Amino acid sequence: MSEFLWYVPNQVRAGHRGDDVVEDHNGLPALTQQALAIEEHGWGGALLGAGWNRPDTFTVATALAARTTTFQPLIAARPGYWHPAHFAAAVTTLDQLSAGRVLINVVSGQDNLAAYGDSEGDQAQRYARTEEFLRLVRQLWTREHVTFRGEHFHVTDSTIAQRPVVRPGRRHPRLYFGGASAAAEKVAATEADVQLFWGEPLDDVRERIERLKRLSDALGREHAPLEFGLRVTTLVRDTTEQAWIDAQARVAKMAEGTIARDADWRTAVGQQRLLGLAERGDVLDDNLYTAPGRFGAAGAATTWLVGSAQDVATSLRRYRELGITHFLLSDTPYLPEIKRQGDQLLPLLREPS
Repeated sequence: MSEFLWYVPNQVRAGHRGDDVVEDHNGLPALTQQALAIEEHGWGGALLGAGWNRPDTFTVATALAARTTTFQPLIAARPGYWHPAHFAAAVTTLDQLSAGRVLINVVSGQDNLAAYGDSEGDQAQRYARTEEFLRLVRQLWTREHVTFRGEHFHVTDSTIAQRPVVRPGRRHPRLYFGGASAAAEKVAATEADVQLFWGEPLDDVRERIERLKRLSDALGREHAPLEFGLRVTTLVRDTTEQAWIDAQARVAKMAEGTIARDADWRTAVGQQRLLGLAERGDVLDDNLYTAPGRFGAAGAATTWLVGSAQDVATSLRRYRELGITHFLLSDTPYLPEIKRQGDQLLPLLREPS
């Protein structure tokens, strides 16, 4: 069964990717309004953005969980900002308080680490630390009297007082992970529950899924089979023609500098893959729009799936045929698009194939 999540940017600065809410845009009333709309319009929850100079993601997730009933916060967290034992205990507490609604996205990409007292070596060191983090957190959630001695983390006789909520198919909160480098793929293949991809063409995603499955086997993965997710911008309008008119108009504004640029992650392997797609054409497959990346868009906003609800649903079904079961979608303005895509797109995705 597929999972459909939205995105809450969790930004101090207003106007994220062209969102039109300015006053109190990241205040609790506005964020709660989004979370409630996510519940009401068919979404399972939302990824909450994280990074230095953003509000603390865990605090925001806790506040929203307290004001909703089914909303699942996908909490982005960074090793180094959190110690694994502290993190495992904090997550367990919120998981119990929210009746098992917590999801976790572990982030290892570059950030202003020195600003919050962290440091790191090269890419290999960063992902080796993440691998230890994931392994230790999972042990702390599922075992007692854990003693762990790693290169980066250690605990002695550690037992967390509470356990995460357990139910069929769920031993603990699901662990999402992203990254396209060889070091990142090793972490995903051995320790993550869900590998997230950005909006790449179908053939590229197919190749990455097949490689990760082979790598899981080669490295002796000990957990349930790795699952796969897609994090992408979906620009949906009533007609195909109107969607492309709006998409091209938005890119023109980006080119003029009237829409704020995203954070510059251009050295990351995954970001480089997305930026390279524009060299293959402005539109790949049927409706994967690559032009935004040429004008400052980054991350999930670098490529967009554009079209009517039926067009975009058809494209997303093709990703599902490749093995994608987790979909993290978004577009701006955030609140109207939660409603539009929840009402128009999600029912098409839930129809029997």
